[in-house]
Amino acid sequence: MLSGEKILMTGASGLVGMQLARRLARQNEVWGVSRYLQAGSRGDAINAWATGRAEVEAIGVTPFAADLMGDLSGLPTDFTHVIHLAHTRLPPDRLQEAVRINALSAGRVMRHCAKAKAALIVSSTAVYTPPDDVWHLLKEGDPLGGGQAPFQNPTSPASKISLEAVSQYCATEFGLKTTIMRLGVVYGPGGGLPVRDLQRVAGGETLAFFGDPYPHTPIHFDDMGDQIGALMDAARAEATIVNWCGDEVVTQRAWCEQAAELSGKPLSYQHIPGAPGDACDPAKRRSITGPCKTVFKDAFAEIWRIQQAGGTDVARQLEIARNSAGRFTG
Repeated sequence: MLSGEKILMTGASGLVGMQLARRLARQNEVWGVSRYLQAGSRGDAINAWATGRAEVEAIGVTPFAADLMGDLSGLPTDFTHVIHLAHTRLPPDRLQEAVRINALSAGRVMRHCAKAKAALIVSSTAVYTPPDDVWHLLKEGDPLGGGQAPFQNPTSPASKISLEAVSQYCATEFGLKTTIMRLGVVYGPGGGLPVRDLQRVAGGETLAFFGDPYPHTPIHFDDMGDQIGALMDAARAEATIVNWCGDEVVTQRAWCEQAAELSGKPLSYQHIPGAPGDACDPAKRRSITGPCKTVFKDAFAEIWRIQQAGGTDVARQLEIARNSAGRFTG
């Protein structure tokens, strides 16, 4: 974990940003850049996990409201490290706009912070061509483009590939050591795809996007926080590309069956034939960070206990989840 640094994090009010910012703010000066939209204002499950400016301030992060495609002149330039998480999701008919925003915003942030020691640019496993064999572990050198998983935004593959290209150029052009992380499924008390499914199973809903077996390599927020320092150390001017995934292959069926067991509710789903796998090879990341510390089945059960402690009050659940950060790893 980084200590005594001045860190810029974009997308700080989002699900992943909030989880990582909380950990980093314990030992660093963290600035969180976001537009700070009202939580859940877009009406989808992902942004329902977003947090507001007051919550970011409450965890010791300095909020800075900005559109990354707008004026950044008031933002300091003396950051030692950069974590770029911000991205926009747009419908298919706005693909060109999504590519432009996601690619150029990364470039603008890297130019603004060109004197930093290192940058962590977060891309996505959406860049990969879905494999014919769902059990194939996607490697950093595998083909890009060519499709998407059902839960991914339709503009993500093209916009994230463009983000990576711009980031690689900026790393070399500005001499800014960079690691590009291809992030897959994340989870923890605050949310993520497995937690969304847990909530839906417990609520008696029918899952609409259930592949079978649909394997993933989910990574816990605690493991992500533990790995940031090593990933920053691995940054290079030619940009290091790494899968940011967990060490265990877990199918969506497996976590939904566990959700049914935990909640006592029957599992109901609509199967989508041919749903691709999203499991990634963690070998390169493990060579940099060492193994993950979290065991999925144990952490998932603890997330259920946390939600039960919060009762039906969503705000209370989130409060308990946020206060529980860091309890799954040693």
